[in-house]
Amino acid sequence: MKEIEDLLPGYNCGECGFRNCREFARALSRGPDEGTDIDLCPFLGRKKHLERRAEIEVKLPEIRRRWAEGEVDEEAEIRGVIDGIVADFALAPLPGEPACREDLLAIDRDAQFNVGDVIRYRPLGCPITHFGKIIKIDHGLVTVQMVGPRQLLGDENFAPKDVGVCMVAAFEGIVSRGRIPEVGETVRFLPEHCMMQKVHSGVIVHSEGKMVRIEGIDLKVW
Repeated sequence: MKEIEDLLPGYNCGECGFRNCREFARALSRGPDEGTDIDLCPFLGRKKHLERRAEIEVKLPEIRRRWAEGEVDEEAEIRGVIDGIVADFALAPLPGEPACREDLLAIDRDAQFNVGDVIRYRPLGCPITHFGKIIKIDHGLVTVQMVGPRQLLGDENFAPKDVGVCMVAAFEGIVSRGRIPEVGETVRFLPEHCMMQKVHSGVIVHSEGKMVRIEGIDLKVW
C-alpha cells in the first residue's frame, strides 16, 4: 500500500470518494473488489502525474497478488504524510459513528452553539478549515463529529455557523491500527479523517478496550 500511496498526488482532496490518498491507496492495493479504480483520481490523468500513474499501473498487479496472499503487513508502520513521523496508532470513529469526536473550545467567547448545529472552524495551528456537527455541549466544551463539505453539497439546509479559530481539547475514537496505549502515556497518533494526514500528539486520559480519549492535543510531536 505504501508504494502506491507514495506515487499518488497527495492532495487528500476526497474527489476519489475516499477521505484521503492513504485510504484510496489501500483500496487500490486490495483490488477492484474494493469498488475503486485508478481513474477515480482526477489528478493522475494530468500531464505532470502521467509518469506516476504509469508506475502505479505497473506495480498494482504484484501488490494485489501480495495482498491477496496475505503478504502485506498493514500494521507494520503508521506514518504521517505531511511530516513523515511514525505514529503509535491510527484513530478511527467509535462504532456506529461517522467520524472521531473532537472537543473544541472556541476562541470567540461570544460564539453561540446548539446541539445539531454544523460549524465551520479552523483548529489553532492547523491550516485546514474544518466542518463539524455538534453532538454535545458541556461546561463550555463543544463536542463535534467531523463532516466534510462534499457530504453536505446539495443539502439546501446546509448553513454552517462560522466560529473562527478553535482550540482542540480532546479526541475520542478507537485504535484502528497500531498498539493500544496506556492511561497517562504521551502518544503520537494519526486521526484517520485528517486531510493532511498529520501526526498529532496528546496524553491518554481514558482507555477501555480499543476506545481511547486523548487530551492535551498538539500538532507538535514530542
